[in-house]
Amino acid sequence: MEKVHKFETISEYNNLNNHDTLHPLVTVIDYSKSKPWSWPDGNAKTIRVNYGLYCIFLKEIKCGDLKYGCNYYDYKEGSLIFISPGQIVEIEDFGKNFQPKGYALLFHPDFIHGTSLGKHIHDYSFFGYQSNEGLHLSKKEREIVIECLRKIQYELSHAIDKHSKRLIASNIELLLNYCVRFYDRQFITRETVNTGILEKFEDLLNDYYHSNKAQTIGLPSVAYCASELNLSANYFGDLIKKETGKTAQEYIQAKVIDVAKEKIFDQSKSVSEIAYELGFKYPQHFTRLFKQKVGQSPNEYRMLN
Repeated sequence: MEKVHKFETISEYNNLNNHDTLHPLVTVIDYSKSKPWSWPDGNAKTIRVNYGLYCIFLKEIKCGDLKYGCNYYDYKEGSLIFISPGQIVEIEDFGKNFQPKGYALLFHPDFIHGTSLGKHIHDYSFFGYQSNEGLHLSKKEREIVIECLRKIQYELSHAIDKHSKRLIASNIELLLNYCVRFYDRQFITRETVNTGILEKFEDLLNDYYHSNKAQTIGLPSVAYCASELNLSANYFGDLIKKETGKTAQEYIQAKVIDVAKEKIFDQSKSVSEIAYELGFKYPQHFTRLFKQKVGQSPNEYRMLN
């Protein structure tokens, strides 16, 4: 297993890039002014990095294949990549003395405590995509991102005063809010790809209940479905919500109820047997969900139909 390179502080990452530390908890790096990266393990073609920081990278050149866990991150030149504290990034085919290009914004979790951004940082679900898709920017979007970075850099270049934290945090939040808009655009422009995922999701659920997986694994979970489709749970949930208006969990529950309605017509099976076949551990949980979604208990539905 390759050594994990850790960056717990801003100064550690600045040192890698020969960049002055203007603020102990925030940095903006222009990689054109950075020295080439050279790692202690010499000629290793794969490196693993653990950031204890929030990171936003604007990549203007691919630096090998990025891998989170067992899955690859979909990015290209001109993409924004988001990493949250504690994530381990694996970079394959990494060249020795690599010269990065683009920009980076890194900030320590401690910096946003007590700010509006700190209260809402978990709303920016793209930090949790982990194994999915970068934000592919248009030329105009790239200009907006760079302008936000310049505003943050402007504040960092001045002496820290009582206004610094609020202004820097506000500009980071502005950047992230633009990214929310850009991701929404990306969902729309990649509608064909997303439709394919929906079809695969439906096929996955159909296969789940045409096999004995429900009885051996239990109810299909959002995490299971996302993993089978090679998507992270957060990205998968966002996609399904935007495409259907339902959460992924609601979509799964609708499928469970649809399958349940068909099974209920089999008079030879009790409600409890049907519940176990659907993947419920306890029949009363099935009865509760069925009544909540249908307005009748399973037995009432059976009698009326």
